[in-house]
Amino acid sequence: MSVFTYDPDPPRVSSPWMKLNDSGKDESRHLGSEVFESPRQPGSGLLSDYGVTKLHAEPQDGPTEYKLHLLLRPRRVFMRMSTTNKSRHGRLKSSVPSPAASSQPRQQRLEHLTTQLLWRLQQSSPYHLSSSKELALPKLPDDNVDLTAPVKLSKLVPGLEESRGALYEIGVADDGTLVGLTKDEMDESITTLRVMAASLGCTVDVCRRVIVGDCEWAEFTELIDSNVVLPDEVIRSGKLWVAEALVMPYLGLINGGNRESSTTCTKHSAAENIAMPSRGSSSTPQLRVTFTGPTTSGKSSLLGTLSTGILDNGRGNSRLNLLKHRHEMVTGVTSSIAQELIGYKDQSILNCSHGNIESWIDIHDCSEGGRLVFVSDSAGHPRYRRTVLRGLMNWAPHWIILCLAADDTEIATKSQGVSNHLGVSAGGVDLVKAHLTLSLKLDIPLAVVVTKMDIASKMSAHKITNKVLSAVKEAGRVPKILRPDQNIGGDLTRVPDDDSAKVKDLLKGITEGGNLTEIVPIAFSSAVKGSGIGLLHALLENLPLPPTPTARDYIGMALNPEQPKCLFHIDDTFSLSASYGNLSNGSGEMAGLDIVVSGHLRFGQFSVGDKIVVGPFPPEDDEPRELTPEGRQSPSSYGLSISHPSSAELARIAMKNAVSASAIAGEWHDAQIVSIRNLRLPVSTLEAGQAGSIGLNIRPLATRSQNGNINHTAVAEIPRIRRGMILAIPSKHMADTGLKLQAASGFTAVFEDPDIHTLAAGSFVNIYIASIRTVARIRRISHRDNGWDAGAEYTGEMEEIFNLNDESDLNNVRNESDQRKGGVEMGLELLHHREWIEMGSRVILLEGGSQDKSGLEGFVGKVVEIVD
Repeated sequence: MSVFTYDPDPPRVSSPWMKLNDSGKDESRHLGSEVFESPRQPGSGLLSDYGVTKLHAEPQDGPTEYKLHLLLRPRRVFMRMSTTNKSRHGRLKSSVPSPAASSQPRQQRLEHLTTQLLWRLQQSSPYHLSSSKELALPKLPDDNVDLTAPVKLSKLVPGLEESRGALYEIGVADDGTLVGLTKDEMDESITTLRVMAASLGCTVDVCRRVIVGDCEWAEFTELIDSNVVLPDEVIRSGKLWVAEALVMPYLGLINGGNRESSTTCTKHSAAENIAMPSRGSSSTPQLRVTFTGPTTSGKSSLLGTLSTGILDNGRGNSRLNLLKHRHEMVTGVTSSIAQELIGYKDQSILNCSHGNIESWIDIHDCSEGGRLVFVSDSAGHPRYRRTVLRGLMNWAPHWIILCLAADDTEIATKSQGVSNHLGVSAGGVDLVKAHLTLSLKLDIPLAVVVTKMDIASKMSAHKITNKVLSAVKEAGRVPKILRPDQNIGGDLTRVPDDDSAKVKDLLKGITEGGNLTEIVPIAFSSAVKGSGIGLLHALLENLPLPPTPTARDYIGMALNPEQPKCLFHIDDTFSLSASYGNLSNGSGEMAGLDIVVSGHLRFGQFSVGDKIVVGPFPPEDDEPRELTPEGRQSPSSYGLSISHPSSAELARIAMKNAVSASAIAGEWHDAQIVSIRNLRLPVSTLEAGQAGSIGLNIRPLATRSQNGNINHTAVAEIPRIRRGMILAIPSKHMADTGLKLQAASGFTAVFEDPDIHTLAAGSFVNIYIASIRTVARIRRISHRDNGWDAGAEYTGEMEEIFNLNDESDLNNVRNESDQRKGGVEMGLELLHHREWIEMGSRVILLEGGSQDKSGLEGFVGKVVEIVD
C-alpha cells in the first residue's frame, strides 16, 4: 500500500430525489450545484411535484442516511397518518412528551446518532483512514442544555478535511417509505442534527422540504375549572413533512493568507473554504529510508516482517501487503515502489502488530515523542531500473539500506531464471556489484543488510561479505559489522536491549565524526527465522538524522536571485473530481484543476492557503496534451536502450530552447494549497524535509479576446502535471522585482569518476535529478585540474567474517579520499522538456544499457551551471 493511497472516486453525495427524477440517466450525478456551490433557501414542495411515492431503499454504505426522526424523546401518538396504514384511536393519557426510556437516555442517544453521522461523513472521504485515538467524540451537551440556542462549532474531527459531506433524509424509513414528521418534530430533528454536526466541526444546510401527507393527534386543554376532573380532548391536524439536509465539514475561511474561522454554525459557501486540519504540523522526527538491492534479495519480505511483526514462511508471505500488481505475485519480482511506516518510542516497535494501531495515523499518534521511519521498497531487476532510481532519487532518502542475499552462489542462477521469465536477459551481469557500486557513488549514508542467512552456507556468506567489504573500502568508507544475535524468533514488538546497545555504540562514531557517510554498518538477518530483525529495528530507531535542509545546502552563501523561498519536488499526481466542492474558488472566475501531488519538501515551509507556482509546463504553442496525471509507460518501454530522437525533432527542440526563458508564456501556473497530508496525517503545515501529499487548485492562465481584453472566464486548457515538476513560493526579491523562476534547457555538471571518459560528445544519456528523469545529449566534455589519482586498493585477507572491524581503517580511508581530485566538466542539453534544476543538486547520468550490462552503471556528479 502506498503512502498516498486513497480512493480516487469515493461514494458520491447523490440525492435519492434526483435519482428518481433522472431515471434512465446517469445515476452517479452529484447533488445539484445549488447545494455545493451556493446553498439556497429550502423550498416547500408537494410530493405530487416529484411524481413519486417512495424513495429507493437506504444504501448500507455511502454518505446517505435515512432517519424516521432525530428526536431525543419518544414521538407523540397519532390517531391517523395518511402515510401509513396504522391508525391509533382512543383517549391519550398525556400530550406532554415523556422522557426517553431509561435504557437509552437523551445523552446516550445523542452520542449514538453523532457516531453514526461521523461514519457517514467518512464514507465520502477519499481517505478512509482515521485514528482510533482521535475517534473519541467531543463533549456533547448535557441533558439540561437548550438545543434551540445558537450552536458553536467544535474543532473539526481529524480525517474529515477531505469529506464531501453526508446527506440526511429525515422522515424517511429505511425502505424508502415517506413517513413524514409534523412541523415541530421536523424543526426539532433538524436542530438535533445541527448539534450533532457542530460537535464534529460541521454545518447543516437544508436542501428541500416536501409535504408527503397529513395526520391527526389528540391534545388536552389545560384545567381551568378545578371542579373538572378530566381535561378536554382536542383533535389536532397537521401536515407531514420530509426534509433533506446536507452536512458538510466547516473548513475555515482563508482570505489573503489570513486564516479566520467562525465559531457559530451559520450558513457558508463551501466553495469559499479551504481545508484547515486540527494539527499544525507533525513534530515527530521522521527518517526516510529506501530499501534497494538486486532482485530476489528479499527486500520486500524483510520490509514486510519489519512492518507487520510477522515472520515470512520462506515463500514471500510477509510481503503480500506490499505488492501492487498481479504479475508481482506471480513472478515474485517487485516492479513498483511500495511504502510502509514504522514508529519507535522507548524501544517499542509501533507497527501493524500493535494492538492499538489500525492505520498510519495511529502510528503518528503512538510515536509522539519517539521517531517515525518512512521506508520505501523499490524494484531490483534491471528491467525496472527506472523504479530503482526513483526510490534512490525522488524520495531523497536520508539513508539507503542495501539488501544483498547471503546465498550468493545461487544469485546468478536465480537472476537468470527471473530474467528469462521477464523476457530480458541478464546473464553474466553481476547485479550485486551493480547495486553496491551505485549505492556507494551516491554519497548518501548507507547501511548494508545481508539477508536470507537461514539458507546460506558459510562459504556463501563469506563470499558476499568479502565483496561488500572490498567495495566499501575502495569507495573510501569504513565498514562496521554488527555481530548478529543467535536468537530465533523472539519478541518482535520491542527492540532488544542488547541490540539497541550494539547499534548505539556503533553509531556513536558516526555522530561524533559528523560525517554520516563515513561509516557503513553491515548487518545480517533472516525474515524466516527472525535472526537479526531486532538489530535492524535498533538501526532504524537510532540511525542519525541529517540536519534540516535549507536553501543554502547546495550553494552555500552564494547569492542566487532565482532561488525560491520554498521548493517541493513532485513525484506523482492523483486526479480529483472536478465537483469536489470545497476545492472550488467560488469567486466567479473559472474553477481550475483540482489535483493532489505527492513528493517531498526540499526546503521551506508549505501551509494550507499558500499561493504558489507550479511548473514548468510546456510553452503554450506546444501541442496540447490530455489533462491526466503522469502518463504511464507501456511495458515494452522499460528496455535497456534509449530512444534516440530524430534529427528533425532535435532541430525543433533546439529552436524552442533558443527562445529566451522570459519570453515563454504559460510555463508557470498559479495555484493555491487546499490540503496537506504528511504521511497520511492531515496537517496544516508541511515542514522542510518532510514527505507528503498536497491538494492543489491550479488556475488557468487568463486569455485575451480579439479586442485585446483579458478574459478570465474563457475556457483555457491546463496542461497535465507530470513527475519532475515543482511547487514553489518565489522569494521576496523575486516578488518585488517581478522575476520568475527560470526553467532550464540544459546544464553543466562536474563528474569525478575516471570512467566518465568512456562517454563522447553527441552521446545520448538518461539523467536523474531529484524527481526529474529525462534524456539529454552531451554537448561538450572538458577536463578539470589533473584528473583522477586512484587510491590504494584494499587487498587484505579475512580470517573471520565477524572480526574485520579495524580501527586503523578510518585513518587509512581518510588518507585515500584526499587523493581524489579534479574531474570532468560536461555540458548537457535536455531533449524532451524544460526542467527546473537547483544549482548544486546531485545528478545521475546513465548510458543506454546493453545485454551485457545491468543498466545501473552510472556516473554521479553535481550541477554547477544552469542554461536557460
